[in-house]
Amino acid sequence: MPKVRVHNVTISLDGFVAGENQRSDAPFGDGVGWGDELHSWFVSASEDAAAGKTGTDVDFFVRGDQNIGATIMGRNMFGPQRGPWEDESWKGWWGDNPPYHHDVFVHTHHERPALEMSGGTTFHFTDEPPETVLQRAFDAAAGKDVRIGGGAAVIQQYLRARLIDELHLVIAPMLIGRGARLLDDLGDGVEGYRVSELVGSTAVTHAVLVRR
Repeated sequence: MPKVRVHNVTISLDGFVAGENQRSDAPFGDGVGWGDELHSWFVSASEDAAAGKTGTDVDFFVRGDQNIGATIMGRNMFGPQRGPWEDESWKGWWGDNPPYHHDVFVHTHHERPALEMSGGTTFHFTDEPPETVLQRAFDAAAGKDVRIGGGAAVIQQYLRARLIDELHLVIAPMLIGRGARLLDDLGDGVEGYRVSELVGSTAVTHAVLVRR
């Protein structure tokens, strides 16, 4: 049976996935840059994977793409704009050929027409509830698993609805102090999970939570 999976979501020791004031010139907020302490493991793992290397971080990085047929993400992950779209020129952080190569469903209160990109990626913008979006994603995935890509608010939304089967967290040895915390205000949304893997590398610690 297809699963709902979260992969490669990096949090600080104090539980943050991003700092304050996320914007176009600071996608992860003040004091958190791409490739710094929080995401340096991810950058290195992606480069090593492309070079055919192996290792703990590479293995977890690669698993995040295996058997994924559709992705769900939030407006904040798709881009830095908030509120109504200024225009429809923004097409994501990833250039003309995003790394997904399948249907991607973007949660937003401000819908816009579907956006077809090179390489088979199509972004769908929707204000539907998680259960409806997830069913659309399963239909698009055609028997494969669905990945919840982030950011924090979307992962929290799906955890509260008890829709996530597998959650892979990467714990980086740093403190952020303020910003977007991943595991706050979940109520009973975290009940029923167990830690199935806890593996450390020289850079981070990988924790995989699955339903009991």
